[in-house]
Amino acid sequence: MTWHDVLVVVLLVLVLAGVVPVLAGVFQYVLVPVHAFRNHLGRAGPYLPRVVVVVPAWNEGAVLAASLERLMRLEYPPDRLRVYVVDDASTDDTPQVVLAKAAEHPGRIVHLRRDQGGQGKAHTLNHGIARALADDWMQALLIMDADVIYRPDSLRRMTRHLADPEVGAVTAFIREGSAHPGTVSRFIGYEYVTAQAAARRAQNVLGAMACLAGGAQLHSRENLEAVGGSIDTTTLAEDTFTTFLTQLGRRRVVFEPAAVVLAEEPDSVTALWKQRVRWARGNVQITRRFSTVWFRRPFTSRGAGHRLSSLSFGGIWFSVYLLPVAMTAAAVGLVGLYFVDPDAARQTFQTAWWVAVVGYVFITATTLLLDRDTARRSWLQGLLFPGLGAIVVMLAAWIPGLWEERVPHALGMEMSAGGIEVLTLVFYSWTVIAMLAARLVRRAELLPGGRWLSRVLLYVVGFGPLLCAITLDAYVKQWRGASQVWDKTEKTGKVMG
Repeated sequence: MTWHDVLVVVLLVLVLAGVVPVLAGVFQYVLVPVHAFRNHLGRAGPYLPRVVVVVPAWNEGAVLAASLERLMRLEYPPDRLRVYVVDDASTDDTPQVVLAKAAEHPGRIVHLRRDQGGQGKAHTLNHGIARALADDWMQALLIMDADVIYRPDSLRRMTRHLADPEVGAVTAFIREGSAHPGTVSRFIGYEYVTAQAAARRAQNVLGAMACLAGGAQLHSRENLEAVGGSIDTTTLAEDTFTTFLTQLGRRRVVFEPAAVVLAEEPDSVTALWKQRVRWARGNVQITRRFSTVWFRRPFTSRGAGHRLSSLSFGGIWFSVYLLPVAMTAAAVGLVGLYFVDPDAARQTFQTAWWVAVVGYVFITATTLLLDRDTARRSWLQGLLFPGLGAIVVMLAAWIPGLWEERVPHALGMEMSAGGIEVLTLVFYSWTVIAMLAARLVRRAELLPGGRWLSRVLLYVVGFGPLLCAITLDAYVKQWRGASQVWDKTEKTGKVMG
């Protein structure tokens, strides 16, 4: 084998690295219909434990009243539900809002004030958890966010899974529920279906859950005590940390898709960037903290255990975790092949992007069918999730010569050899170009009157590449040791009823 052959093989491997996340996404979606037959409902049953709800609140006066009122209206026995609002030294009217609701519902809503705030969400939660564990009344504990709205039947749909003593925690489907969603909120709504309604169904089938939704974590008392009686305060992903500890302790984590929780999500790229950098840095920390878990033989006993160490779950986790790296590798591989072996580059480009086309069509169609409410609100954002640029590249792979010959010919033009070369290199390196251009989406939004320009760029670049750019930024911030703070996303309380 010559050095030329070796180089070609190396470049092909780089392109393959970019295809793996697509295959992992398709694999998850293939498991979604399996969930109809392989789920936990067979071991669930009517079960209404005494539940304490812990709500961390820092300057949440605009949203708390609606959230608390909806909790009081849950289809759940009133004498078996208590709400602890942990006020993290708020400086707005949060205390007054909570005390007013507590007066309306005496004994059911409790205001817990922290005089020293600003330590982070986990510390705030632990203040409430310690109070809940101080006596024997609580049998299960629900952690939620101050701004979310629980559907009336959501809690009892979650608690039924705790009838199985092997289940330690249950999570719900957080659906984007802004009353008047903008472009970014609609993209998030579609993404939530992919990341929760679809991915967590697949993870139920696999028997390994990546994360309990931060706004909907239901724990049995036994599980809460087993993980230490508190939430980890050393990471930015305390919900994921608890999810892993639960499963490593051989207690199941279950996703209940029928339990729907509505949340108002940010409608600006700047707010989204801040939120997702925190999430992505948390995943970096989790990946390192649980480094001994990945791709190891899981410990099982009497049919119980965990599958966090399985090849399937590890492949899914790292396909998301290393997605920016994979996209960069694919671009480097294709561009390198172009200069080493143009024919191999063309064939590889067409094959790789054909896989992307199949994955895009299959995943998009399944997602829009999976949640009809979100499909009605976000069908355009679903179709354009990878961006107009990526769709142009997909068409280039689907119809060779479309942009170089057919379109120019139809317009009575002819593209020069140099123009064809530049266009080809743009197609080959689009995954990297899109991630770099995603930063322009954020910068455009900060310009005077730049909001409309930012939205146009977002549709061209795509929401998926934007998330990759955010993840890449999180890598850099974590490597540099940037400060870890609880950056609260501003909410208005305009969630659908």
